[in-house]
Amino acid sequence: MGNASSMLTQYDIEEVQEHCNNLFTQQEIVSLYKRFCQLDRNAKGFISADEFLSVPEFALNPLSQRLLKMVDGLNFKDFVAFLSAFSNKASIQQKIELIFKVYDINSNGKVSFNDMLSVLRDLSGSFMSEKQREQVLSGVLEEAGYTIDSFLFLDDFIKVIGNSGLKMEVDVHVD
Repeated sequence: MGNASSMLTQYDIEEVQEHCNNLFTQQEIVSLYKRFCQLDRNAKGFISADEFLSVPEFALNPLSQRLLKMVDGLNFKDFVAFLSAFSNKASIQQKIELIFKVYDINSNGKVSFNDMLSVLRDLSGSFMSEKQREQVLSGVLEEAGYTIDSFLFLDDFIKVIGNSGLKMEVDVHVD
């Protein structure tokens, strides 16, 4: 299995595979382990936010600062679980749950209009005015039966995002 994966036993691979709902094959898990070991420069057994920023695609993501809060200090098993939401085999539910965590800025289990506006601000940058962002967001909420004063819990968020026609086609290439 090579140097990086020599510490990974068949049991470890199967355990990680089960932890990520079998969204990655055993060979993909071995490849992810090699990548994890490359990122874990100090061989601490977890990846820091700084180490994650060494991945160019991650560093360039407009939501990287929000994602860093989610990935800082992940061990290998949790690293794979996090990446599984980006797998093309992941369900729409799994993808929306990850997006909910990104929008749930203060990790209180609910998303406010201002939370959503903040994420939309990060995503749109200077391409939209604040007024345009507010109009778009309030329109999406109203269409789903909510107001700008509503707090969305995960089930509500699934209803709003699920009806929005958003495409969530982000894939993690495992080579």
